[in-house]
Amino acid sequence: MKLLTLNTHAWHEDEQEKKIRQLADFINARGFDLIALQEVNQSPGAAPADASRLTRYYEAEPGTSIREDHYALLLLELLDVPYYWAWLPTHSAYQGRYDEGVAVLSRAPITDVRYDYVSGIRDYMNSKTRRLLGVQTSWRGAETQDAAAPADKSFWVFSAHCGWWHDQVEPFQAQWDRAEALMKPLRDAGEKIFLLGDLNNVAQIRGEGYDYVLEHGWCDLYTAAVEKDEGSTVLKAIAGWSDNESPLRIDYILCSSQIPAKKSQVVLDGNHGPVVSDHFGVAAEV
Repeated sequence: MKLLTLNTHAWHEDEQEKKIRQLADFINARGFDLIALQEVNQSPGAAPADASRLTRYYEAEPGTSIREDHYALLLLELLDVPYYWAWLPTHSAYQGRYDEGVAVLSRAPITDVRYDYVSGIRDYMNSKTRRLLGVQTSWRGAETQDAAAPADKSFWVFSAHCGWWHDQVEPFQAQWDRAEALMKPLRDAGEKIFLLGDLNNVAQIRGEGYDYVLEHGWCDLYTAAVEKDEGSTVLKAIAGWSDNESPLRIDYILCSSQIPAKKSQVVLDGNHGPVVSDHFGVAAEV
């Protein structure tokens, strides 16, 4: 199974439409089964997308409107194979210019969703408002999978975009505690969970967010992988890391149980795929 996570920085990139096409070409070439995206944006003033374009869209939160310029919708329409998908708006970005949210794309059908706030702030106009989206899907449900394989095994995939460890208004620790509370019934029931995304906490720093996550029993597929690279997904100063001068590993693919991984690779970095965002992506095979 192939997984990808990417903070897309949607509609903030130069030559954005070109970069959407490049990302689609990359996904088509790699054949990912599951994709988690963050900073997936649309213009709130754009016209609603026609229902004919949303046949595989799973509405997570009732009443959510998908607009014509929705980043994930445009991306999906460039892919060679169909994906089921869900999107959850988290907050308004850039003085109301965009609805920003998190998304999950799955080759197999989505059968259920879970979502909630992980931030204490619940003001849609505040950029520190954060929400977590999870979808239930299965391994053998995609059209391309071997019909002779074992029966469907369902699991959950969450897309996360969290705050910073030292944020005095919305610290990461409290956000992760809320995320754990949301996922606890699933973990108690023995469900396997993959959590992918931009956690805004640096793996190279001890005693902070990354270690806090591992203390809760999560498996980092980067460290579990037999084959891996250096791992950093941010190399320069970007929004939220304006003083950064060193490589940071802040984008992750995690699993709720300890599992072996074949490979973890930084992608969309100019070496393994084009640069399409201010973050690089992470791909893993399990």
